Amino acid sequence: MEQPQLSIFDGSARSDWVRVRTLIVLRWLAIAGQTIAVFVCVYYLELDLRVDLCMLAIGASVMFNLIATFVSPESKRLSQRQAILTLLFDLGQLVFLLYLNGGLNNPFVLLILAPVTVSATALKRDATFMVAGVAMAAITLLLFYYQPLHTMSGRSMQLPELYLVGKWAALVIGILFLSIYARRVTVETFTMSQALVATQMAMAREHELSMLGGVVAAAAHEMGTPLATIKLAASELEYDLKQQPELQQDVQLIGDQTDRLRQILRDMGQAGKEDMLIKKIPLTSLVRSAGEPHENRGKEIIYLANGEDDFAVLDDIPFVENSLEIIHGIRNLIQNAVDFSTTTVWVQSVWTDKSIRILIGDNGKGYPVELLGRIGEPYLGKRKSGTKKGGSRDGYEGMGLGLFIAKTMLERTGAQLTFANAAMDGYINVGQHRYLRSMVGVTGAVVNVRWERPQIERARGGAIDPNPQVE
Repeated sequence: MEQPQLSIFDGSARSDWVRVRTLIVLRWLAIAGQTIAVFVCVYYLELDLRVDLCMLAIGASVMFNLIATFVSPESKRLSQRQAILTLLFDLGQLVFLLYLNGGLNNPFVLLILAPVTVSATALKRDATFMVAGVAMAAITLLLFYYQPLHTMSGRSMQLPELYLVGKWAALVIGILFLSIYARRVTVETFTMSQALVATQMAMAREHELSMLGGVVAAAAHEMGTPLATIKLAASELEYDLKQQPELQQDVQLIGDQTDRLRQILRDMGQAGKEDMLIKKIPLTSLVRSAGEPHENRGKEIIYLANGEDDFAVLDDIPFVENSLEIIHGIRNLIQNAVDFSTTTVWVQSVWTDKSIRILIGDNGKGYPVELLGRIGEPYLGKRKSGTKKGGSRDGYEGMGLGLFIAKTMLERTGAQLTFANAAMDGYINVGQHRYLRSMVGVTGAVVNVRWERPQIERARGGAIDPNPQVE
């Protein structure tokens, strides 16, 4: 199987990131540095330079900056084409100055790496290739074509040929290395930012839905008494109007609609009672709440608690915080297991005096071994046509963002996640440990979510806090 990779030069990376004002400021700094360097070389080091041509090159940058300052709004961001042309102008101006002042003999030739680095961090793949290619072609030309440096007395400032070749090789390697390094770090940072935004959007949606459910549940509770009063009054009127069938039917309709309204409010308020009205919940109830949306997707979900499937026999089930992060994170993990299982998914809650764990396993093909160390990173792979059949995980994008969101949410609550595959003998290997003899049907992927027990456990009993005012 071909391993999905995060492309170093991802063509889908950003554009329109660079503000024109940022490059203007940097160019002013370069102009100041170039001007000072020319005057130091002429008046302090007594080098014989073509000051007129040097000032011409520096003046071109000054004019470029002035035009950009007056023409472009301060907040303008460069398009892909504009950014490429701007960086090529800066690169050409620097190369012309180096040609006038010794080529690769000039120690400031190192500055040719700057436009390449900017391109790698802010532009797309093709733009980076173009700027890097032009830079390498430029230093190759400067190796052979340049104006030699001389002092006022006529002494040549020429480096040995072997040293020049070595300097050329170092610059080429530096361009390639910095391009790849800056590009990789930028793409990963951008990817992580997108994934975090998706996580925040998912959390915001869960909070909004939970808030709405809480409002409906509170409304259902507050409306219960007046609805019961209306129902009672309608029943009495119905009895008194036996001799007037037309009016009696209207009263019956009022009673029926009252019952219907009560049922609607009860059904709508059920979701809110899970997350808003109950602040602590048995661990097994929380797990079932997380898995409930996926119970009718054609796969069987088996819930276990310390190896038992009959929760009634357990009297020590811990109460935990009814956290949206935990519910949504476990729900995403169960969804992933349902997506890739063949027929069955196992969800087991395990607790000891020190820890609480939730293990989710399936009977699919499991995680690709070569990707186990990278699961949970955003955009690990992309879905390929025809690969999601029979529980296959080859290249499926659900192994990227979905698991990243679940991992991020659960880790925010203090959880530690381990991704593993079930052993052939029916046991589950997680690190150096072997778990869960009771989940002998698991043959595919396993996720182990572990908390230190004090992190999420809440004391039993006590009154439920009143509903908070919704703004």
